[in-house]
This record gives sequence, structure tokens and C-alpha cells, in this order.
Amino acid sequence: MPVTTTSDAVLDVFRRLGALHEGHFRLTSGLHSQGYLQCALVLQYPREAEALGAALAARAAALGADAVLSPALGGIVIGQEVGRALGVRALFAERQDGTLSLRRGFSLLASDRVLVVEDVVTTGGSTRETIQVARAAGATVVGAASIIDRSGGNQGLDVPYHSLATVSFPTFQPEACPLCAAGAPIVKPGSRA
Repeated sequence: MPVTTTSDAVLDVFRRLGALHEGHFRLTSGLHSQGYLQCALVLQYPREAEALGAALAARAAALGADAVLSPALGGIVIGQEVGRALGVRALFAERQDGTLSLRRGFSLLASDRVLVVEDVVTTGGSTRETIQVARAAGATVVGAASIIDRSGGNQGLDVPYHSLATVSFPTFQPEACPLCAAGAPIVKPGSRA
């Protein structure tokens, strides 16, 4: 069943597929939160992945991208789907010795207009790092997009940004986390240990 482009409809898909979790989580950003969205649980279903990719591509189409670049691991599936919907190539950057870079023969040209695509943006750190990978290759970054924006509009990106849904789970620095103070066990569910 395809998703619509409203934030509520996207979040309903996450709920229906058991991908919206409550508890005590250590996010990839290092922040702690009582809510977590596991995009992989949604993107494992080709119809949902395709529909989310098409919806995100529709939001970002006016940017005129001719390539999609995503950070591995979380951005690969949605980046592929956005690339498919836009009819452009989709590549990914991955970590080597802790640094995000193009590998596997991927390259960008100075003439490339790149859309950076992620699954979830919290602080914008991975997105900014992916933008730097594209710029270091000489490409122009025309924008960024994600399925979920949990930054509260504070991702701090210097390019146009689009998302399909916005959520507002409070986040905490580890030393100020009330869940830690209460002794709640913490889970690290993301792709980066």
C-alpha cells in the first residue's frame, strides 16, 4: 500500500510496521532520546520504500539534481529509491578509518548537481559530512532530503532541505539525560556502533 506525502501518513506507516519505538536510546549523534524511528523496518518492504522514495523525489525535484549521494548504511535504500524516482544515478559514501568517503569506484564530477539523501536527520551531522564529500569531489550540492526530520528545524544545513515527516522526541546530552539518571537501560539501535 503506497504512502501519501503527509507527515501523519508517513508516521502511520512507521507505527503499522513497528518502526516507531519508545524507550531509552543512544542515537548515532551521541544524544539520548526516549523515541526512535527504525527506518530499515519500513524500507525492507519494496512498496513502502518505493513510495517513500517517490514522495521525497517529488519534494526535491525542483532542485534539479542529476545524482543522489547517501551516507552508508542508513541512507542507501532511500537514496536508491529517490534516485530511481528522479531518474538519476544513486551512489553512497561509506566510512573508512572513521571518515566518510567515496569508495567502490564511485566518483562525482564538477558538473554533477547532487542531492544528499538520508533516512533520518537529527543533528544534521551525517548530512553535513556527506555534503562535504560531494563538495570535496568538486560537485555542487543542490539540496538535502530525508524521510524523517527529528531536528526540530535545527539541522543547520546550508542547502535547501526537504523531509516527509517531522517528529519531536526530546534529545539529551548523555550527562544530562533523565533516563540515565533514572537508571533506564540504554539501547543503541542505529547502524553505527
